[in-house]
Amino acid sequence: MVDVGTSGVRAGIVRPDASVDHVHYKSVLPDTPAPGLVEVDARALADAVLELAAAALKDGGPVAGVGIANQRATTVVWDRESGEPVAPGIGWQDLRTVGTCLAMQAQGFRFPPNAAATKLAAILDQVDPERSRAAEHLCFGTIDSWVAWTLSGGAGGEALHVTDATNAAVSWLCRLDTLDWDPRPLEALNIPAAMLPSIVDSSGLIGPASALSGSPPICGMAGDQQASLIGQGCTRRGLAKATFGTGGMLDLCSGDDRADVLDRSPAGTFPIVAWQRDGVPTWGVEAMMLSAGTCVEWLRDDLEVLVSAEESAEVAARCENTGDVWFVPALLGLGTPVWDLGARGTLLGITRGAGRPELVRAVLEGVAHRGADLLEAAEADSGLDVAALRVDGGMSGNEVFVEALAESTGRPVEVSAVLEATTLGAGYLAGMATGTWRDEDDVARAFSPRATVEPTLDEATRAQRRERWLEARQRSEKTVPELSALSFS
Repeated sequence: MVDVGTSGVRAGIVRPDASVDHVHYKSVLPDTPAPGLVEVDARALADAVLELAAAALKDGGPVAGVGIANQRATTVVWDRESGEPVAPGIGWQDLRTVGTCLAMQAQGFRFPPNAAATKLAAILDQVDPERSRAAEHLCFGTIDSWVAWTLSGGAGGEALHVTDATNAAVSWLCRLDTLDWDPRPLEALNIPAAMLPSIVDSSGLIGPASALSGSPPICGMAGDQQASLIGQGCTRRGLAKATFGTGGMLDLCSGDDRADVLDRSPAGTFPIVAWQRDGVPTWGVEAMMLSAGTCVEWLRDDLEVLVSAEESAEVAARCENTGDVWFVPALLGLGTPVWDLGARGTLLGITRGAGRPELVRAVLEGVAHRGADLLEAAEADSGLDVAALRVDGGMSGNEVFVEALAESTGRPVEVSAVLEATTLGAGYLAGMATGTWRDEDDVARAFSPRATVEPTLDEATRAQRRERWLEARQRSEKTVPELSALSFS
């Protein structure tokens, strides 16, 4: 399986017992040429994909199929004949199109700056402003498309130019009611439809990975959060997972509850295609927090109160509670449910007795309370009750944080056996296509958590603590009124 994340590329072998082995990883970091700009070297990503996939196959192959998981929305444009990118790829965090997004609101479009739509237009405005080359000579793709093109031989071969429904649906160029490309935003942004990839199933035979030994079929593709959802066995209606990395994403499987438009729901979540098989999409809702592991990095790198991120659990465990110190992790603003880009990180309740352990615990508990925000919003917008929350990502290895998450949500927290479940999810998608797993129920039965952490607080105490933290969150809002006024949905 190939998993292209924001900071690197991973390839490994997923076994029929859902174990992952022979994992090879290479750091491929994005570049920040100026504040607000994030660019990726698509050629470096392609080279890493080929190198690591070949290494994994040499160690653990052959394989029945290849699955791809990818950072979503990062945008690449390449020449159809040479296969070379025509400009640096634009990363999903890049903010250069904020002005375009705001200007397009007058035409009735609510493009967010982290979607691929305006990123593609920005690249075309740079390399082909008259659009004289785009339709015939240029290809657009998010990272899944670029990886599939690379693995299928690239220029000079029968290269695949495809994307799956999970990635297409969050591009803001796709109609959710039909899961086809939408001519309205294409016309508004002057994007030729001919340069767009074909939309395929997330699980199913797509085409041969002819650049790899034995040309195994590519038969699984999904965006990283959907792959993580599947990797944690959340393939039944009402199951949910949260991934806590640099930021935090919670996804809930809502089954056949189709969404027709990609609008923000009342509680601040967005509809997603969780996956698609045999032309039939399964839907979900997604909630987002902008700062999670970033807050631990802030303690380590900026305040220098930690030597390592791993130390945060040990330091926080030196105190039983925060001593009524509350931290709101809004270093980059607040996402779900309030979507306030002008909110800022807030630390309240400091007394002379508050020390290093209390500060570190308050940060971990603050991230956990944001996790509870996401879960409550997903339940409200979906109308579904989540019995237990599954977690992966770097912070899922922090025992103090996981305990705080169980207390703030009032639910058991099931910790993924695989720290990064995206790779396993790509394997499940490919494996359903090859018959290793029969269907989604088979995938759900395969889930086995590394640990389950139960909440210990009674409901009255939990509710009181949630109320205190929500008061702190409210005080963090509208710190920068000009940014708080911005809305992209």
